[in-house]
Amino acid sequence: MTPSGVGRSRHELVAWLDSHTDFERAMPTRALAPTLRRIEELCGLLGNPERAYPVIHLTGTNGKGSTARMLTELLRADGLAVGTYTSPNLARVNERLARDGESIDDDQLVEVLGALALLEPMLEEPPTRFELLTAAAFRWFADSPVDVAVVEVGLGGRWDATNVVHPAVVVVTNVSYDHVEILGPTLSDIAREKAGVVKAGSTLVLGETDPSLAEIFLAAARQAGEVDTWVMGEAFGLGANRAAVGGRVVDLRTPQAEYPEVFVALHGAHQGDNAACALAGAEAFFGAPLHVDVVEEAFASVRVPGRIEVVGRSPLIILDGAHNVAGAEALAASLREEFTVAGATVAVLGMLHGRDPSAVLQALAGAGVATVVACTAPSARALPATEIAEAARALGLTALATDSVDDAVTLALARVADDGLLLVTGSLYVVAEARRRFVSSPSQQSD
Repeated sequence: MTPSGVGRSRHELVAWLDSHTDFERAMPTRALAPTLRRIEELCGLLGNPERAYPVIHLTGTNGKGSTARMLTELLRADGLAVGTYTSPNLARVNERLARDGESIDDDQLVEVLGALALLEPMLEEPPTRFELLTAAAFRWFADSPVDVAVVEVGLGGRWDATNVVHPAVVVVTNVSYDHVEILGPTLSDIAREKAGVVKAGSTLVLGETDPSLAEIFLAAARQAGEVDTWVMGEAFGLGANRAAVGGRVVDLRTPQAEYPEVFVALHGAHQGDNAACALAGAEAFFGAPLHVDVVEEAFASVRVPGRIEVVGRSPLIILDGAHNVAGAEALAASLREEFTVAGATVAVLGMLHGRDPSAVLQALAGAGVATVVACTAPSARALPATEIAEAARALGLTALATDSVDDAVTLALARVADDGLLLVTGSLYVVAEARRRFVSSPSQQSD
């Protein structure tokens, strides 16, 4: 394929994008020297679009995507045009770039990818797929234009391509074990990588409450200088957090206001913590409390596909991208609190290398999962289905294995009565493929 983007179709340009190194599908090792050089050079050729609007930068192990969507809704409800950059996508790459909650359309994606294809020969070395997508988001947000961009870190923070921004607000959701082969091996190592996004002149909204881990971020803020810090449990927080029909009802507080009995249209107690971080992030951005009507409208309208998403009722069918142990524990807590069923619970589970299937399965077993249909995720980094099944059997669970996500769902459905629960979880690659079976819309057509 030639580097020119002129006259190329969406299919051709997405193929060009996919021809670049993709660390989501083939995770790098520490042997690769981390650098921001390529993304800085690329943004420079584009005229540094990332400086054209204020940015709220999000990092953390779990909850970034949900918090980004909550922040987007809060800012939109207060009248701003909001760009949102998240990863990964469930079905189409368009999902990663959104304006006011709507994904970039095909024509706009073709235009921005075409521009990047024309610039690529000017770079000293080829950029990665994620670097190209990050530059595409920055350029599109500048051209749209937006009043503010909510930008989610892809991996870690310090060396992530998004870390060329100079954020007004940095939001950290939490720190737990994930990508330890790159960021670890310890939680402190992971926290230090994520703390690399803290910059002078920003407000740090810190959702991590472990004192030793929180101190790593606070130390980074002190070193950066001129950083205001808001810590969960001190400057802002979460009071009541209880299940409700279709989501949660929470009491939230920020440095300047209290918001009692706010309905959040998402399942899982952990979404209360995400809501607290999102609201604090929005207030830090505005420098003032939000009107209660704005807060209620935003949280009632938030949607996060593939995160404890109910897609069927008889049997109950839930999709959740719980790809690590902390995510599985949060999912299990939600199942116990919100989704008690009379019948059996069967889980379809596919995972990637670097994850601990035994620990994930142990969490799910504690929520009533007795049968597991293991599948091989559609990724070069997939754990073999047989390995997941073996881990399930070692825990005393009934287990089957198949390489196909669709076959796994079919096998699982055959074992679930109308009063039971089918859970599809693990890698978002698995959730995405299963979701296409249950949620049919043009926007969910796969690339």
